[in-house]
Amino acid sequence: MDRIEKINEFLADNPNDNFLRHALALEYIKAGRDTEARVLFEAILAASPDYIGSYYHLAKLLEKLQETTLAIEWYEKGMAAAKTAGDNHSYNELMAAYEDLVY
Repeated sequence: MDRIEKINEFLADNPNDNFLRHALALEYIKAGRDTEARVLFEAILAASPDYIGSYYHLAKLLEKLQETTLAIEWYEKGMAAAKTAGDNHSYNELMAAYEDLVY
C-alpha cells in the first residue's frame, strides 16, 4: 500500500483531521497531483484558517503553478494568521518566501 492509500485509510476514520489532510496534500505534490493538493490545502484553510503550515505549502504550490498573484495573497494571509497566533517561526518562514517572490 502506498502512502496516499494509507493516509486515505486513516482519513476514512477521521475525515477532518488537518494533520492527515495536510500530509495527504504533500503526498499529492510528490506524486505530481498538484490540483488535488491545491484543493485539499484550500479546504484545510477554509475550515481551519489557524492551520498555519498549510499557507506556506499552498503558496509554494501556487508559485510552482505560476499563479504568482494568488501565491502572494496566500503568503499575506499566512503571515497575518501566524502573527495572530503568535507563531514567529512560521511568520518568518512565510515572510522570507514572500520576499523571495516579490523582490
